[in-house]
Amino acid sequence: QVQLVESGGGLVQPGGSLRLSCAASGIIFRLYAMGWYRQAPGKQRELVATITSGGSTNYADSVKGRFFISRDNAKNTVYLQMSSLKPEDTAVYYCNTNPTVRSYWGQGTQVTVSS
Repeated sequence: QVQLVESGGGLVQPGGSLRLSCAASGIIFRLYAMGWYRQAPGKQRELVATITSGGSTNYADSVKGRFFISRDNAKNTVYLQMSSLKPEDTAVYYCNTNPTVRSYWGQGTQVTVSS
């Protein structure tokens, strides 16, 4: 059974930073491209950043230069380092494979950017 467990969210002031983690089990993690996704209230879930099995990355225009995705295959974990956070980054953040698999969605982690 595949499990993806996100952590690291919280309340942060505008301009602040957070690092999200996603621990994977039940898959041969190193073989999979992974992604971070987010869903803000009243909006559809959107892709934030992806990383291939080889470490190549891609970012949504809205987060380029502020967010950094990385992975540690020894720990079966993918990270999202977020800096210069804005109120519009407020959302529930999820990880999944890329492309996504419906049954892999976890509970996500809430990120709230507010003063």
